[in-house]
Amino acid sequence: MSGAGAAEAVRGESPLPGDVGEIHSRLLDHRPVIQGEIRYFVKEFEEKRGLRELRVLESLKNMIYETNNQILPKCEQVMHDSLNEAFKRLQAASQRIHKLQEREQGEREVQTDKLMAGEKQRTALWEAFLEEQQNKQAEVDEEHRKAMERLKQQYVDMEKDLAKYVSF
Repeated sequence: MSGAGAAEAVRGESPLPGDVGEIHSRLLDHRPVIQGEIRYFVKEFEEKRGLRELRVLESLKNMIYETNNQILPKCEQVMHDSLNEAFKRLQAASQRIHKLQEREQGEREVQTDKLMAGEKQRTALWEAFLEEQQNKQAEVDEEHRKAMERLKQQYVDMEKDLAKYVSF
């Protein structure tokens, strides 16, 4: 034992508990090492993450720029051209439909005129038929009247002839 060790032994203090604590902390207490590793990992993670996020943001910025300056104008132009083409086709279809409607209206008017003319003709024929029937009825009535007069005359004559024979 050395002089300091002897003094400690006299006081009742042993150098062993301090040494045991130091040995224990060196062998079993890894907190300082783990904390250093954690700091290193966090630093690396943040740097790599920051760079990755920066790359993602840069990529998004480029994509937005390309979309705004290239893709969007192309889409607008294509849409505008397509809409113009569709509008022209709709106008042409509308004009064709209008012509068809005019033609159908003309055909309806012609058919209506034909029907009206046919109706007038049938009305005229009917009136002529009725007039003819009235004339025939008048003729028949006249013939009947004449026949009745002849029969009356014949009966009168027959009565006269009978009257000649009754006087005998």
